[in-house]
Amino acid sequence: MGGYSSEFEISLKSGGVVYDAIDKNIYEVYKVHLLEDRWYYILPDGSNTVVTKENFGCIHKGRTIIPDVVFNIIHGTPGEDGILASYLELIGIAQTSSGYYQAALSFNKRDCLSVLKNFDIRCATSVYINEGDFINTSEIINTVGLPCFVKPNRAGSSFGISRVETAEVLSEAILKAYKEDTEVIIESELIGTEVSVGAYRNKGLIQVLNPTEIISENDFFDYEAKYLGKSQEITPARISEKDTKAVQEITKKIYKVLNMNGITRSDFIIQNGVPYLIEINSIPGLSKESIIPKQLNDAGITLTDFYALLIENTLKEAKL
Repeated sequence: MGGYSSEFEISLKSGGVVYDAIDKNIYEVYKVHLLEDRWYYILPDGSNTVVTKENFGCIHKGRTIIPDVVFNIIHGTPGEDGILASYLELIGIAQTSSGYYQAALSFNKRDCLSVLKNFDIRCATSVYINEGDFINTSEIINTVGLPCFVKPNRAGSSFGISRVETAEVLSEAILKAYKEDTEVIIESELIGTEVSVGAYRNKGLIQVLNPTEIISENDFFDYEAKYLGKSQEITPARISEKDTKAVQEITKKIYKVLNMNGITRSDFIIQNGVPYLIEINSIPGLSKESIIPKQLNDAGITLTDFYALLIENTLKEAKL
């Protein structure tokens, strides 16, 4: 848990929920904080000790502790963008989320949406720019229209996102996004019902949860709406059976096309009866305020049972 991005505090909350829910009668569990200045294990007595990066282990009371499996709940870099998965694969340790390539691809909104469009997944009209590029305001607006959304291309939890209503503030919104990432995506606004759908594998089969309807008190589902109670999140979503099946089938298709693992969350806006993908999260939030725990509760699945399923699936795949 932790990480190097603006999402590290959310990751610590998610990690705390996971740690508390895992059955300690079955698993020997340690919290591991990966922060920019230090990687360390938190030991049972409350003290901490540095991670040995050669094997992602530590030494405690003369005993070498090396994990059989890592429960990866780092949002943003290095957990959600594939860096941690790549490192763990190199040293031969299994982890609960998608592989390094799938993580890197899904974390990059531009590249992921470009791939999925080839599989008939509907997405908003978009423009991409890199830091240092000339900002042609009129050309961007001619392409995506107003209002539009300006987002960091590789970030989550709505950090750095702006809803732009006038051309005069577009450049300011882009500069705000650059504080989170050197790449920016600008998308046309979609009008409709926002829903989010969790998916995971169980015994090799892709399972899809009931969608959650998101109603934000703010202009969009920003950080305040996600984590500070400025939204309603209704599970199951108050949408038709047809729309429910549509977003579930598309979620399953995305999971399969991208060859994901672990738990993912796909976000959509249903506009005029058509689901448009906003993004897919390979390591969605698991804090008490997060959507996935609410969807699991709706499905009658306890967090303890679900996390055991992810761990056992990961261990089984590692032995194949």
